Amino acid sequence: MSTGPAGHVTRSFAVPNSETADRTPLRRFLSTDDGVTIDAVYEPGGVVYDASAPPPGHLSDHLAFVVAHGFTGDADRPHIRRVAETFAQYGAVVTFSFRGHGASGGRSTVGDREVLDLAAAVRWARELGHTRVATVGFSMGGSVVLRHAALYGTSGQQKHEGRTDAVSDAVVSVSAPARWYYRGTAPMRRVHWLVTRPEGRLVGRYGLRTRIHHRDWNPVPLSPVEAVPRIAPTPLLIVHGDRDGYFPLDHPRMLAEAAGDAGELWLEPGMGHAENAAGDELLRRIGDWAVARAG
Repeated sequence: MSTGPAGHVTRSFAVPNSETADRTPLRRFLSTDDGVTIDAVYEPGGVVYDASAPPPGHLSDHLAFVVAHGFTGDADRPHIRRVAETFAQYGAVVTFSFRGHGASGGRSTVGDREVLDLAAAVRWARELGHTRVATVGFSMGGSVVLRHAALYGTSGQQKHEGRTDAVSDAVVSVSAPARWYYRGTAPMRRVHWLVTRPEGRLVGRYGLRTRIHHRDWNPVPLSPVEAVPRIAPTPLLIVHGDRDGYFPLDHPRMLAEAAGDAGELWLEPGMGHAENAAGDELLRRIGDWAVARAG
């Protein structure tokens, strides 16, 4: 579905001043490098995480979480709002709808050019003054945060070169596939029907508010397991439930093996798939991990 390599993103249409960014939730349409408009929401965190540390002068000096939802989700879905509310206890939060989802423009490429959407959201967090950004993705979004971290370079490399605008300082991938074209479970066979069949794309558009591109990938994008070795030394956390009905445990284990000592794997007992299955306690542990690892 690609028409060219993933690249940098343009600035958002409107950028608030720092005082507004510190106090007021914002909604903006961001523009990606390939000209797609992405609906995004910024919420300043309401709690200083480390009570023993001096309070910050401006919250925007601290960590921002950029949350990448799963296929057929969007920024306004209740499970995404719950994720954002939990992470807001640890820092600011940017949520957004991938292309083809919700109020965003374009059509979904199911994990390919979505790296441009994530880059636009990360850049917006940087424009608002955040010097640390953790990307957290679920399912399709979990594959996107891995590919984004690989394609945009490591945080250490980019900081050395003076380019930090679209780079993540820590990466969390939840319920992600390791490889493309997986059809080994009934839910994934249904996803492939949605994506590849005209009648499936009609169901996606009118039943799931998801507009799916009709073209096959060309070229096939870098797979998650191929992306993972390129992420180090940026901290990486892989989270997966042992009752995931979409991707069995060989997927997170492949990702962890590819990461080696540079990655951390949490296999969650009793957890199903993605945002709906991520309980508040797990989200708080992810928040703790991001605060500790994002530099």
